[in-house]
Amino acid sequence: MQKKTISLLLALVLALSLTACGTATKEETPSLYAQAENWAYLETEKTAAADVFFLCPTVYGGEKDRFNMALDDTATKESFLGATNMEKGLYDEDARFFAPYYRQVGLNVYELPTDQWEAYLNLAYEDVKEAFTYYMEHYNQGRPIILAGFSQGADMCIRLMKDCFAKKETQDLLVACYAIGWSVTEQELEQYPHLRFAQAADDTGVIVSFNSEAESVTDSLMIPEGTRTLAINPLNWKTDGTPAGKEENLGACFTDYDGNIITEIPQLTGAYIDPVRGALKVPDVTPEAYPPVLPIFTDGVYHLYDYQFFYRNLQENVGVRLDSYLAQNAA
Repeated sequence: MQKKTISLLLALVLALSLTACGTATKEETPSLYAQAENWAYLETEKTAAADVFFLCPTVYGGEKDRFNMALDDTATKESFLGATNMEKGLYDEDARFFAPYYRQVGLNVYELPTDQWEAYLNLAYEDVKEAFTYYMEHYNQGRPIILAGFSQGADMCIRLMKDCFAKKETQDLLVACYAIGWSVTEQELEQYPHLRFAQAADDTGVIVSFNSEAESVTDSLMIPEGTRTLAINPLNWKTDGTPAGKEENLGACFTDYDGNIITEIPQLTGAYIDPVRGALKVPDVTPEAYPPVLPIFTDGVYHLYDYQFFYRNLQENVGVRLDSYLAQNAA
């Protein structure tokens, strides 16, 4: 009986090892991500110093009795590609770009009670993990990784960080995880000791995150009242309340679905971190000028503008962190 139990345990360990991120050695069923049509971007031929693995924000609205985007939903996939293009220029100056389509949750999920979200988010994450695993097995080949996403995409990035980057070989490849527009808490860092939050402009293997809002906001979908998130200021790269003036803003950029910058405004706004909420307070714009657009956000929640307000600073920082990573890992 004891030998049988040990054998069962060994079989379970083996099964788990074969399904862990980037470690499967044999695919009984071909992955969806073996098919190019399941990637918004699959830049396997480009020559560059690093790879970007990018996860798109929410573009699917949801339908009656449908809460996850279907991978054959061609209309939503067009919006998915467009939203990806809007951010691609932040990250890919010296990197190959990989962006999988995934069964992301619809906006209607965020209108449900929070205890109902996870079932739908888990389905989205199944695709994300499968895509990342396929990428690691077939395309990465030991290249530095910039993990990036906005909003729901940032949520998926944090899930990948928790699940797939505990493995040292994978963690060692991480330039940084840009999880913009989602909360990361001190409790999560304690629960997952391999997660590290950025403390400066050039540290590597870290999470970069913030949530923008007006000074008057005390509650939002990303930072419910009474909670606190971690943040780094994308203008001065400090994690305390040190304010950055708008003269430090290299340029807010507003892009279209082809990735073209249609409006650029240097020195649009400064920013500082609220020590109570951990939110990135944005003092030099108004909620009237930059409305929330989506009904799940209230006035003064600048979620949709998180990367747009600080576009040039973020773009510059990706290069700074990549240069820092390459210098640290020079042969």
